[in-house]
Amino acid sequence: MPYDLSPGAMAFMALAFLVAAFVRGYSGFGFSALVVAASGVVTNPLNFVAVVMICEFLMTFQLIGPAMARVSWWRVVTLMLGAMVGVPLGLWALTGIGAEAARAVVAIYVLVMCAALLAGWTLRAEAGRVAHVGAGLISGLANAAGMGGLPVAVFFAAQPIAAAVFRATLIAYFAALDIFTLPVMWGHGLVTRDTLIVTAASLPVVGLGVWLGGRHFLRTEPQSFRRFAIYLLAGLALMGLARSLL
Repeated sequence: MPYDLSPGAMAFMALAFLVAAFVRGYSGFGFSALVVAASGVVTNPLNFVAVVMICEFLMTFQLIGPAMARVSWWRVVTLMLGAMVGVPLGLWALTGIGAEAARAVVAIYVLVMCAALLAGWTLRAEAGRVAHVGAGLISGLANAAGMGGLPVAVFFAAQPIAAAVFRATLIAYFAALDIFTLPVMWGHGLVTRDTLIVTAASLPVVGLGVWLGGRHFLRTEPQSFRRFAIYLLAGLALMGLARSLL
């Protein structure tokens, strides 16, 4: 089995991919964070970082078409200016620690981001370009663990940004961030044969999840559904943290 996962662990990750893809298709965020947090329950979460990035990039083709006209491109560009500095620094730091330490770092980071999202921190006006570069730097550092979207989600949620622009800009930024990050990860040895096997196996599940989420079968508004996703993410992080400490 890839990454020496047991059949039970593989089934657990298949379910995690499906749920995470549904959340992404429905609310526009959370796929990478949910999958990486779930992987921390059964293995070293760094194993799945490159997998989720490839999946994120491919999912963009299902989501970006209708959203393209609503993307705030100046936000994408300024975020990427910071991310291009943060990604190499984050990978250098995270690949220098052991599997259990990586699991704990990822779990604690997720819990902090969930708390920030639930706290409802707000700004009185839209942030400027310098603040976006700073947010991109933090996002790049976090993307070493495949979770560069969470700081940006927190940052966007604090601003008076229309929901459609919020979602479309996140989708475009995720694509740009992954295109930049994957070659850097390859250089650190985090893209392997197992990465390609797991990615290929997960694509049908991911495609189904995104399609179901995009159909908006639920009656819950995407903003309200996002709160449920945050609680789910926090629960997975707590499970991963408990495993790293036991």
